[in-house]
Amino acid sequence: MSTWRPTDIPDLTGKRALVTGVTSGLGGHTVTELAKAGADVILLARNPKKLDETVSEVISAAPRAKVTPVVCDLADLESIRTAAKEVAAQGPLGILVNNAGVMGTPRQRTKDGFELQFGTNHLGHFALTGLLLQTLVDSGDARVVTLASHMARVARKPPLGDPRDDSGRYERWYAYSQSKLSNLLFAFELDRRVTKAGLPITSVAAHPGYAHTGLQKEVGLIDAASGLIGQSAHMGAMPSLMAATAPGLRGSTYIGPSGLFENRGWPKIVKPPRPARDEETARALWELSEDATGVRYP
Repeated sequence: MSTWRPTDIPDLTGKRALVTGVTSGLGGHTVTELAKAGADVILLARNPKKLDETVSEVISAAPRAKVTPVVCDLADLESIRTAAKEVAAQGPLGILVNNAGVMGTPRQRTKDGFELQFGTNHLGHFALTGLLLQTLVDSGDARVVTLASHMARVARKPPLGDPRDDSGRYERWYAYSQSKLSNLLFAFELDRRVTKAGLPITSVAAHPGYAHTGLQKEVGLIDAASGLIGQSAHMGAMPSLMAATAPGLRGSTYIGPSGLFENRGWPKIVKPPRPARDEETARALWELSEDATGVRYP
């Protein structure tokens, strides 16, 4: 495939797209480019004020776009179920970008008692995708993009114990890497399952490289050197956009930047870390996720 650019995004008129975590960084750029390409976009985020501000920004960039805000906290299963019903009531969904996330947080729990990073980054998106599965099927040709991270390469395996067990040592960066490995395991296992079931869904994954986002600012990772090895949030959104829109992508494809060490550059197909391809681990994580969230896939 030749070098991908935003100009390669096809006409998305008539297609509905949902992006999670749109109030800063990658998500805002992702949803704006989808709207500019003609998609009817659903913006999902937990902060109503910031969500309204993002809606205005998207409309400013794409005045003809149909933009629908949905308030949802991915660290709260009840909130996810309410949001999924609201989205499903609007009709078929052709693109779902699981972008939202928290990074490097101190030891915290979600409303349902899960470690915050695993609960938000993986379990929240697992539940949301499952609850929207029929809506995706109804589109006739859906694409699910789950955002991972370079940090997925740090973890050897996902957390497969009781997700509500708050005992033991907590290392926030390793917990983050485990949540990102879980994102990859989910994306690839979802693709295997929908393919086996004959469902018209393609599940792929992407990572932004080292992009300057709101998450990094929150944990103090922006410094003078970051501009030399990293890239803007707008460029960091390019892998997600390619993953969501490039025609002919096979399921379980992984997209990341093309530059040195995949830190920056235009997007291309990249190789996932070996643990992300472990089908036995993926099945174990899937079963744990269904039990934890109560969301059962067909």
